[in-house]
Amino acid sequence: MTADRIGADGADGEPAGPRAADASRASIRAVANLAGVSPSTVSRALNSPELVNAETRRRVLECADRLGYQPNRAAQSLVLGRTRNVGLIVPDIANPFYAPFIKGVEAYFRDTEFAVFLADTDEDTATEVRLAEAMIERVDGLILCAPRMSGTRLRAVAAKTAVVLANRTSRNAPSVLLDFEPGMDQAVAHVHALGHRRCAYLAGPANSWSNKQRRRLLGAACAERGIELADLGPYEPRFTGGYRAADEVLAAGVSAAFAYNDLVALGVLSRLTARGVQVPGELSIVGFDDVPMASMTNPPLTTVAMPVNALSRAAAATMHSTLDPGAPKAPPLPPVSELATRLLIRGTTGPV
Repeated sequence: MTADRIGADGADGEPAGPRAADASRASIRAVANLAGVSPSTVSRALNSPELVNAETRRRVLECADRLGYQPNRAAQSLVLGRTRNVGLIVPDIANPFYAPFIKGVEAYFRDTEFAVFLADTDEDTATEVRLAEAMIERVDGLILCAPRMSGTRLRAVAAKTAVVLANRTSRNAPSVLLDFEPGMDQAVAHVHALGHRRCAYLAGPANSWSNKQRRRLLGAACAERGIELADLGPYEPRFTGGYRAADEVLAAGVSAAFAYNDLVALGVLSRLTARGVQVPGELSIVGFDDVPMASMTNPPLTTVAMPVNALSRAAAATMHSTLDPGAPKAPPLPPVSELATRLLIRGTTGPV
């Protein structure tokens, strides 16, 4: 009999039918009846608490909790004109560098009222633009990690929704940046001390802001120490890109190579091993990122470590304070020490 009653009745004990099908409205009425207020007061107490006195709001929240009421997010979006969603777009979720960034953003918003929607561009600029335009209608704001789109496109997106950039600058959106200079300077000083005087830079995507910054800082540090720097590439920022680059590195007659990222460096290492080239005996390699497998190779990869966890927290906090004025304000910039890169010396660098 109990099963029959549950199957025939609505969630609040009302007969099943058109009215009971709207579970959200029925639940609001149940909360209103228990609290002794109108359904509109319940809605205001939950969505616009500043419009309801503290005692009434306390009573409504207590009754909602007692009944296990969960607000309908879709209905709230229509009423408030907000989705309570944040979009996150990254260049390549298969790249292990982005995994902790994604986890960091999701962890930050886990205890807030915001949900995170993730999109992957597969390192394609046209896809990135299409995804950003599609997500604008579904989210309150976008976090773009290392976006490749042009400044004009970025300005157009920022005109339609709140945007926070990670590792990219723009006059049209707030940015959270890592400090590449300390780690890059340490890497150049390291290879210089080992006697290397002719090195190569294996460039990443030509439209990557990070690639341009790394090349600029690397060139300045090499020039300061009298190191000749050969430019090779660009290469796709993946293992396959590095595997293809290895033969060109050997043909360039350099004794050390700085890779755009760890995946490129690991691809170079794999190809050199296949050709019987000793690393670091015949060629030294420096990566950039410190992805987990960088320390698992043989030899382990010397690399410039990126504090990606600090970057993700700062980007999420900046977006949160932009969307929710009541949220704890993110500092204008996290402590410099938290966003500074640093060199990790391992087994792929050695004397000439």
